[in-house]
Amino acid sequence: MNTPQVIQGGMGIGVSNWRLAHAVSSAGQLGVISGIGLDGLLARRLQDGDIGGHMRRALAAFPFQEAAQRIIHKYFVPGGIARKHLYARIPQFTLAQNDTLNELNVAANFSEAWLAKEGHNGPVGVNYLEKVQLPNLSSLYGALLAGIDYVIMGAGIPIEIPGILRKLSHNEPADMTIAVDNASKDEKFFAKFDPRALFGDSLPSLKTPKFLPIVSSTFLASIMIKKSNGPIDGLIIEGPSAGGHNAPPRGKLILNDRREPVYGARDELDMEKLRELGIPFWLAGSYGSPEGLQEALSVGAAGIQVGTPFAVCEESGITEELKAQIRTQVQEHRESVRTDIDASPTGFPFKVMELSGTLSETEVYSQRERICNLGYLREPYKKDDGSLGYRCPAERIESFLSKGGTASEGLERKQCLCNALYATVGEPTAYENGYVEKALVTIGSCLDSVRTLLQHRDSYTARDVIDYIMGPA
Repeated sequence: MNTPQVIQGGMGIGVSNWRLAHAVSSAGQLGVISGIGLDGLLARRLQDGDIGGHMRRALAAFPFQEAAQRIIHKYFVPGGIARKHLYARIPQFTLAQNDTLNELNVAANFSEAWLAKEGHNGPVGVNYLEKVQLPNLSSLYGALLAGIDYVIMGAGIPIEIPGILRKLSHNEPADMTIAVDNASKDEKFFAKFDPRALFGDSLPSLKTPKFLPIVSSTFLASIMIKKSNGPIDGLIIEGPSAGGHNAPPRGKLILNDRREPVYGARDELDMEKLRELGIPFWLAGSYGSPEGLQEALSVGAAGIQVGTPFAVCEESGITEELKAQIRTQVQEHRESVRTDIDASPTGFPFKVMELSGTLSETEVYSQRERICNLGYLREPYKKDDGSLGYRCPAERIESFLSKGGTASEGLERKQCLCNALYATVGEPTAYENGYVEKALVTIGSCLDSVRTLLQHRDSYTARDVIDYIMGPA
């Protein structure tokens, strides 16, 4: 595979969907699907009636047809469910093995990757979060079944992933160390996944994809190379202006008058040290322009990772209503994006765009009852009796504290990103009382490239983004 100059960012739950990745890869660059929450997305798309038949077409190619038919039988509703968005609940991930959930998650990751790769020869990648640990093994195996070419992972230091990819690509059992709060230093906890135990002995031959971790500093890049249990094929170096989760500033936390973290000299990249690492690297965070690409290439980077302009393009999974709001704000030079230190349950700063009718508005946020019913960002903890529990700072505060969670400034402002991000792509959870979950849009802090792309037109495609970036600086 040729080394891509542009890597499309793996954004949110379903923002970087198979359509977006397909369009980017078909145009000769690296299209990337987001691998987060795909089990729920597949189940919801089927309950919506599988418009266009894409999910069932992908499931028809799934190597394990008995499992595919079980999923279709359980979730597919011709014409869609009668009460819109009142979806059937699926189990939450725990350390205990749940074959039904693993089966769904493998099939979901396979389907998204298979659709992104369908009908062209371009490479396709998948983006996961190290912080969302419990689904990762079955997610990875599903992507491998579809022939994924690149695995990208951030929000942590994923030193175990190269070895896991090697094992899973040989259809061998794999395990992953799971961080458990309140456990003693000598206790080890593992998530486990065994392809043969789930699907039997007749397994397809698989390839090992390239692995690109996302890091925020030269120091972390060096740790990844020195401590990983297998080869690192390249690095994505992401700066604080990128959308989604950002690494916190190094050193003492200083906030500006908007309660945003202030980044300083210690957070600047040492390009010479990056080059000395001897592997390809891509720069991310406000590089999505022809000038940004040329700047990255001039300092020795292989290229750039680009999210924000792709997030607003026609193929992105963000709803058309939200994209229309974003485009109008950008065209009128009145966009507002803040780096929120409180919003994410993970504790990482999180970029939030202020949009009408979304959880960025205090009034909208205050109308939501706190509930943790999806659980992707829950953290395991050891109870006093030795058993494991799960908690999330965005659940009911009294429940979180009763589970040993720490009271802290900003706890009352935590957002349920899981439900909010499903809502952002038009798959919100609805409840019997009539409440429907509201969206929360995350995007990079620099939208100049979006403004340029919107000159003389109301929307643009993924191909337009690539043509713009690859054009003359």
